Amino acid sequence: MQTHILIIEDESPIAEVLAYALKSEGYATHCCTLGGEGLAQLRSGHYALAILDVGLPDMSGFAVCREARTFTDLPILFLTARSDEVDRIVGLEIGADDYVTKPFSPREVVARVRVILRRRVPVAVNATWFEVNEASARIRFCGTNLELTRYEFLLLKMLLAHTGRIYAREVLMEAIWCDALDTSDRTVDTHIKTLRAKLKAVREDLDPIVTHRGMGYSVVNGVGQ
Repeated sequence: MQTHILIIEDESPIAEVLAYALKSEGYATHCCTLGGEGLAQLRSGHYALAILDVGLPDMSGFAVCREARTFTDLPILFLTARSDEVDRIVGLEIGADDYVTKPFSPREVVARVRVILRRRVPVAVNATWFEVNEASARIRFCGTNLELTRYEFLLLKMLLAHTGRIYAREVLMEAIWCDALDTSDRTVDTHIKTLRAKLKAVREDLDPIVTHRGMGYSVVNGVGQ
Protein backbone atom coordinates (compact mmCIF):
# COMPACT_ATOMS: atom_id res chain seq x y z
CA MET A 1 0.00 0.00 0.00
CA GLN A 2 1.34 3.41 -0.99
CA THR A 3 1.95 6.17 1.52
CA HIS A 4 0.00 9.31 0.58
CA ILE A 5 1.58 12.76 0.94
CA LEU A 6 -0.40 16.02 0.74
CA ILE A 7 1.40 19.01 -0.83
CA ILE A 8 -0.15 22.41 0.00
CA GLU A 9 1.79 24.81 -2.23
CA ASP A 10 0.49 27.60 -4.52
CA GLU A 11 3.58 27.72 -6.78
CA SER A 12 2.91 25.05 -9.40
CA PRO A 13 6.56 24.50 -10.43
CA ILE A 14 7.56 23.78 -6.83
CA ALA A 15 4.58 21.50 -6.24
CA GLU A 16 5.26 19.58 -9.45
CA VAL A 17 8.95 19.08 -8.63
CA LEU A 18 8.11 17.82 -5.14
CA ALA A 19 5.38 15.52 -6.45
CA TYR A 20 7.76 14.04 -9.03
CA ALA A 21 10.52 13.48 -6.45
CA LEU A 22 8.13 11.83 -4.00
CA LYS A 23 6.52 9.63 -6.66
CA SER A 24 9.99 8.49 -7.74
CA GLU A 25 10.45 7.12 -4.23
CA GLY A 26 7.13 5.27 -4.28
CA TYR A 27 4.91 7.81 -2.51
CA ALA A 28 1.48 8.86 -3.80
CA THR A 29 0.82 12.62 -3.80
CA HIS A 30 -2.02 15.11 -4.02
CA CYS A 31 -1.48 18.84 -4.53
CA CYS A 32 -3.66 21.78 -3.60
CA THR A 33 -2.98 25.54 -3.74
CA LEU A 34 -5.13 26.95 -0.91
CA GLY A 35 -4.99 26.52 2.83
CA GLY A 36 -8.73 25.97 3.09
CA GLU A 37 -8.60 23.19 0.51
CA GLY A 38 -5.62 21.70 2.32
CA LEU A 39 -7.51 21.59 5.62
CA ALA A 40 -10.42 19.83 3.92
CA GLN A 41 -8.01 17.23 2.55
CA LEU A 42 -6.37 16.79 5.95
CA ARG A 43 -9.77 16.10 7.54
CA SER A 44 -10.18 13.12 5.22
CA GLY A 45 -7.57 11.19 7.19
CA HIS A 46 -6.18 9.90 3.90
CA TYR A 47 -2.62 11.21 4.28
CA ALA A 48 0.48 10.15 6.22
CA LEU A 49 2.21 13.56 6.03
CA ALA A 50 1.63 17.11 4.73
CA ILE A 51 4.16 19.43 3.09
CA LEU A 52 2.87 22.93 3.81
CA ASP A 53 3.98 26.24 2.31
CA VAL A 54 3.97 29.14 4.77
CA GLY A 55 2.93 31.75 2.18
CA LEU A 56 -0.46 30.70 0.77
CA PRO A 57 -2.92 33.04 -1.03
CA ASP A 58 -5.91 32.60 1.30
CA MET A 59 -4.29 32.04 4.72
CA SER A 60 -0.83 31.53 6.17
CA GLY A 61 0.65 28.10 6.54
CA PHE A 62 0.99 28.81 10.25
CA ALA A 63 -2.78 29.30 10.49
CA VAL A 64 -3.34 26.06 8.56
CA CYS A 65 -1.04 24.23 10.95
CA ARG A 66 -2.73 25.68 14.06
CA GLU A 67 -6.17 24.62 12.83
CA ALA A 68 -4.92 21.21 11.69
CA ARG A 69 -3.54 20.57 15.16
CA THR A 70 -7.09 20.82 16.58
CA PHE A 71 -8.10 17.61 14.80
CA THR A 72 -4.97 15.69 13.69
CA ASP A 73 -1.41 14.91 14.77
CA LEU A 74 -0.38 14.24 11.15
CA PRO A 75 3.30 15.13 10.57
CA ILE A 76 3.74 18.54 8.91
CA LEU A 77 6.82 19.75 7.04
CA PHE A 78 6.91 23.52 6.43
CA LEU A 79 8.25 25.14 3.26
CA THR A 80 9.11 28.82 3.46
CA ALA A 81 10.99 31.61 1.72
CA ARG A 82 11.86 33.12 5.10
CA SER A 83 15.04 31.98 6.75
CA ASP A 84 15.12 33.96 9.99
CA GLU A 85 15.25 32.12 13.29
CA VAL A 86 11.98 33.56 14.63
CA ASP A 87 9.91 31.99 11.85
CA ARG A 88 11.71 28.69 12.30
CA ILE A 89 10.96 28.59 16.03
CA VAL A 90 7.33 29.71 15.58
CA GLY A 91 6.80 27.09 12.89
CA LEU A 92 8.04 24.28 15.08
CA GLU A 93 6.35 25.50 18.26
CA ILE A 94 2.88 25.51 16.67
CA GLY A 95 3.20 21.85 15.78
CA ALA A 96 5.34 21.41 12.68
CA ASP A 97 7.71 18.43 12.57
CA ASP A 98 10.36 20.04 10.37
CA TYR A 99 11.12 23.18 8.39
CA VAL A 100 12.82 23.65 4.99
CA THR A 101 13.82 27.01 3.51
CA LYS A 102 13.48 27.81 -0.20
CA PRO A 103 15.35 27.23 -2.43
CA PHE A 104 15.80 23.60 -1.48
CA SER A 105 16.83 20.29 -2.98
CA PRO A 106 13.84 18.01 -3.72
CA ARG A 107 16.01 15.06 -2.65
CA GLU A 108 16.57 16.75 0.73
CA VAL A 109 12.82 17.20 1.20
CA VAL A 110 12.20 13.54 0.32
CA ALA A 111 14.91 12.51 2.80
CA ARG A 112 13.30 14.62 5.54
CA VAL A 113 9.88 13.12 4.74
CA ARG A 114 11.36 9.64 5.03
CA VAL A 115 12.95 10.44 8.41
CA ILE A 116 9.75 11.96 9.81
CA LEU A 117 7.65 8.98 8.73
CA ARG A 118 10.24 6.57 10.11
CA ARG A 119 10.04 8.26 13.50
CA ARG A 120 6.25 8.07 13.47
CA VAL A 121 5.88 4.39 12.48
CA PRO A 122 7.52 1.81 14.76
CA VAL A 123 8.88 -1.30 13.07
CA ALA A 124 6.66 -4.29 13.75
CA VAL A 125 8.27 -7.28 15.43
CA ASN A 126 8.15 -9.44 12.30
CA ALA A 127 8.09 -6.69 9.67
CA THR A 128 10.08 -7.40 6.53
CA TRP A 129 12.56 -4.82 5.31
CA PHE A 130 12.72 -5.85 1.65
CA GLU A 131 10.11 -6.09 -1.11
CA VAL A 132 11.14 -7.67 -4.43
CA ASN A 133 9.26 -6.79 -7.61
CA GLU A 134 10.61 -9.10 -10.30
CA ALA A 135 8.34 -7.68 -13.02
CA SER A 136 9.94 -4.24 -12.72
CA ALA A 137 13.33 -5.51 -11.53
CA ARG A 138 13.08 -3.27 -8.45
CA ILE A 139 13.73 -3.92 -4.77
CA ARG A 140 12.38 -1.71 -1.99
CA PHE A 141 14.17 -1.47 1.34
CA CYS A 142 12.22 -0.03 4.29
CA GLY A 143 9.78 1.54 1.84
CA THR A 144 12.44 3.10 -0.43
CA ASN A 145 13.23 2.02 -3.99
CA LEU A 146 16.89 1.05 -4.31
CA GLU A 147 18.79 2.26 -7.37
CA LEU A 148 20.56 -0.97 -8.31
CA THR A 149 22.68 -2.12 -11.22
CA ARG A 150 21.70 -5.34 -12.98
CA TYR A 151 24.18 -7.44 -11.00
CA GLU A 152 23.35 -5.76 -7.69
CA PHE A 153 19.68 -6.57 -8.27
CA LEU A 154 20.40 -10.20 -9.15
CA LEU A 155 22.73 -10.63 -6.18
CA LEU A 156 20.32 -9.15 -3.63
CA LYS A 157 17.35 -11.03 -5.13
CA MET A 158 19.25 -14.32 -4.82
CA LEU A 159 20.18 -13.67 -1.20
CA LEU A 160 16.56 -12.74 -0.42
CA ALA A 161 15.21 -15.91 -2.06
CA HIS A 162 16.18 -17.83 1.09
CA THR A 163 16.82 -15.41 3.96
CA GLY A 164 19.31 -16.74 6.47
CA ARG A 165 20.85 -19.20 4.00
CA ILE A 166 24.62 -18.81 3.56
CA TYR A 167 25.61 -18.52 -0.10
CA ALA A 168 29.23 -19.29 -0.91
CA ARG A 169 31.01 -16.83 -3.19
CA GLU A 170 31.49 -19.56 -5.79
CA VAL A 171 27.76 -20.28 -5.86
CA LEU A 172 26.91 -16.60 -6.28
CA MET A 173 29.52 -16.17 -9.02
CA GLU A 174 28.25 -19.15 -10.99
CA ALA A 175 24.61 -18.15 -10.71
CA ILE A 176 24.91 -14.40 -11.36
CA TRP A 177 28.08 -13.74 -13.34
CA CYS A 178 28.01 -16.86 -15.55
CA ASP A 179 27.72 -14.72 -18.70
CA ALA A 180 30.04 -11.89 -17.61
CA LEU A 181 33.32 -11.41 -19.47
CA ASP A 182 35.17 -9.24 -16.95
CA THR A 183 35.15 -10.72 -13.44
CA SER A 184 37.64 -11.41 -10.66
CA ASP A 185 37.87 -13.16 -7.32
CA ARG A 186 36.70 -9.95 -5.65
CA THR A 187 33.60 -9.41 -7.82
CA VAL A 188 31.13 -10.67 -5.22
CA ASP A 189 32.82 -8.78 -2.38
CA THR A 190 32.83 -5.55 -4.40
CA HIS A 191 29.12 -5.80 -5.16
CA ILE A 192 28.31 -6.65 -1.54
CA LYS A 193 30.19 -3.49 -0.50
CA THR A 194 28.21 -1.27 -2.89
CA LEU A 195 24.94 -2.90 -1.82
CA ARG A 196 25.73 -2.24 1.84
CA ALA A 197 26.45 1.42 1.06
CA LYS A 198 23.09 1.81 -0.69
CA LEU A 199 21.26 0.13 2.20
CA LYS A 200 23.06 2.33 4.74
CA ALA A 201 21.97 5.41 2.78
CA VAL A 202 18.37 4.40 3.50
CA ARG A 203 18.73 3.03 7.05
CA GLU A 204 22.07 3.66 8.70
CA ASP A 205 21.01 1.67 11.77
CA LEU A 206 20.42 -1.58 9.84
CA ASP A 207 22.96 -4.01 8.37
CA PRO A 208 20.91 -6.84 6.83
CA ILE A 209 23.73 -8.43 4.80
CA VAL A 210 25.74 -10.79 7.01
CA THR A 211 29.32 -11.86 6.23
CA HIS A 212 30.22 -15.42 7.26
CA ARG A 213 34.02 -15.55 7.17
CA GLY A 214 35.35 -18.36 5.03
CA MET A 215 31.81 -19.34 4.03
CA GLY A 216 29.96 -16.57 2.19
CA TYR A 217 27.02 -14.23 2.70
CA SER A 218 23.44 -14.32 3.92
CA VAL A 219 20.72 -11.70 4.38
CA VAL A 220 18.25 -10.91 7.15
CA ASN A 221 14.84 -9.57 6.12
CA GLY A 222 13.34 -8.11 9.27
CA VAL A 223 13.43 -8.21 13.04
CA GLY A 224 13.34 -11.71 14.47
CA GLN A 225 14.14 -13.38 11.15
